[in-house]
Amino acid sequence: MITTSARLLRLVSLLSTRPSWTCGELAERLTVTERTVRRDIARLRELGYGVESDPGPWGGYRLRAGSRVPPLILDEEEALAVAVGLREAALSGVLGGDQAALSALLKLRQVLPPRIAERLGELDTALVHTPRTGEPPLAPGQLLELAAACRGGERSRLTYRDRQGKATVRDVDPYRLVSTGRHWYFVARDVARDQWRTFRADRVGRIRPTGHPVDITDPPDPALLVADSLGRASYPLHVTIRLPLPLDRARELIPPTVGTHRPDGPDATVAEIGGPDADGLARYLLGLATPLRVLAPDEVRDALLRRTRELLEANEASRANEANESSEGGRAVATG
Repeated sequence: MITTSARLLRLVSLLSTRPSWTCGELAERLTVTERTVRRDIARLRELGYGVESDPGPWGGYRLRAGSRVPPLILDEEEALAVAVGLREAALSGVLGGDQAALSALLKLRQVLPPRIAERLGELDTALVHTPRTGEPPLAPGQLLELAAACRGGERSRLTYRDRQGKATVRDVDPYRLVSTGRHWYFVARDVARDQWRTFRADRVGRIRPTGHPVDITDPPDPALLVADSLGRASYPLHVTIRLPLPLDRARELIPPTVGTHRPDGPDATVAEIGGPDADGLARYLLGLATPLRVLAPDEVRDALLRRTRELLEANEASRANEANESSEGGRAVATG
């Protein structure tokens, strides 16, 4: 049995993760009776937490935004400094765990007093996060909105622009945010298609909760889903190769964000890689610097053989020139 203090902290944490909880849901999560939940809610209110409730059998409890800075004792300037630091850590990935920084920022921002929340909003507008070269900037606050959608437990309406610039509106069940090191991806279930999808975060226009609660069961591994989606990007040409390497070593050589993999026995892997054209794929395969066999298509195999012959002929010509120069140099010395 956990102590009352620990249970109260757990209760505050639960209230901060969703817009609303029924008494029964909280009792199940805390492994206590509903009577104990009601007592704990009353205790939180005595401590100054703004816990609101709706009457009736379908009513619930929620933590009012701006009711209290969490049990870490921070003054207003300290709370603002922590929020700004978490924001930059989430955008830059400097801590490695971007998801943890986003989660902490979301919890803190939900309970910031309105005056501090307004100042943080002003900073969101004024501060500019420099993106990596050649990549589109991510709008200030966009990651936070998507993180809030993931934690909210509500179906959301998403406006999205695809790579051709076509905008669509769709209802989604938000799940996770995934960073690949180059881009952020929003993982959600597309309600109309009943499929799990990945969305580039910088292409998301608006996301708004619909008020319809969702209970996600049997979700996919979000990182693997993003990797598979990237590996199957709509390239005009794909090559299938066989590597004499076990699956784990093949994935180290060709990352899941570049190609898809399947084992071919214990010591070999078949990989599929997309590219712009046969010559570009041939250059990539040569850069792997490992034995491999092209299974399909013939045009990539022919391009690889052509480039290999060109390299061989260039090096043979260079060796012949060096041999001739050495021979001529020897004759010159003898003549001299």
